[in-house]
Amino acid sequence: MLLLNFFGVEQKKEKRVIIPENAEKLIELTKQKGKTVFFFTAGWCPDCTFIKPKMPEIEAENPEFQFVEVDRDAFMDLAQEWDIFGIPSFVVLENGQEIGRLVNKARKTKEEVNGFLANYK
Repeated sequence: MLLLNFFGVEQKKEKRVIIPENAEKLIELTKQKGKTVFFFTAGWCPDCTFIKPKMPEIEAENPEFQFVEVDRDAFMDLAQEWDIFGIPSFVVLENGQEIGRLVNKARKTKEEVNGFLANYK
């Protein structure tokens, strides 16, 4: 999306990762239009802390997606419903329908996540 700044110069508005504060907001996000990547993580997870610093780069390189960071422990009901038992994990929805998943307990690299997302652009 392009916006005009104070001087009338076009600037790109960057999407920012959304961190839902409650279950109602998370449920709303699962129903939104467009392509959404749900990144399931937890603070205690060493493989999650490995990929988390790379997430801003991954988000910037994949602007066609809205990214949602989900604390798996805070939203355990959804994680169980979506069979998210290994983290970090990624689930892609398009217009509320799942179109892809990278769900396992293995450490993921930036290249692996970008390769996975390339399948759904």
